[in-house]
Amino acid sequence: MEWSIAALLAGAGTLGGVINALAGGATLITFPAMVAAGLPPVIANASSAVAISPGHILAALADRENLPAPDRRFWLLSIATTAGGALGAFILLAIPPAYFILPVPALIAFATLLFAFAPQVQAWSARRRGGQAQDGPARGVLPIALASVYGGFFGAGLGVILTAVISITDPGNLRAIKSLKNLLATFVTAAAIVIFIVQGSVHWPATLCMLAGALAGGYLGGHLIRVLPASAIRAFVIVTGAAMTVIYAVKYWF
Repeated sequence: MEWSIAALLAGAGTLGGVINALAGGATLITFPAMVAAGLPPVIANASSAVAISPGHILAALADRENLPAPDRRFWLLSIATTAGGALGAFILLAIPPAYFILPVPALIAFATLLFAFAPQVQAWSARRRGGQAQDGPARGVLPIALASVYGGFFGAGLGVILTAVISITDPGNLRAIKSLKNLLATFVTAAAIVIFIVQGSVHWPATLCMLAGALAGGYLGGHLIRVLPASAIRAFVIVTGAAMTVIYAVKYWF
């Protein structure tokens, strides 16, 4: 691998790690970087998923006092998200690459819009939390499972979707919701990346370069969050996502 490509991937991983720590949305940076490095889109998606996967579990463990109790609902959600992530990964690898390439601009646009309107989604969810929650351990399992399928297939915006669904079905403090979201996202990505690895869909030199950067970026982001305004990071992610949508729409649709 050329040094320029390695530097691109490490830099994208570092930036993605910082962005995840400050606002979320690393996939909007890391996936295009993998493609720019010359990887086919499916391999780029799988490799990016592996590279940034430690962020979810590290975020969950960082706030472990708010992790959910291992009750029946937790196990239902664990099974649903693991199965959903695995199904999404199988779909990604089973379809012809052209069928993944074609929706890529729309997927990036969808993820960017979710990220851009995340505060409104979360505010709406908070209003819903003020009402009566659904009853039963199976509440919200189906939409969370569907979100997990999307997460295994592409993944960008997964955190926003999970946060919204959990907020609607589980009244409680936002830290507990975020902790559950991070844990469920861990199950989704773990199931997906196991399949990607077993199927040989991960480009390891590129993945390790990006992973090193992502770990450093996550650590750096933990310090920068004290001094950098999250609004500036959010604006950067949104602008980047919009630019990537246009670039890939021109590349794959025209």
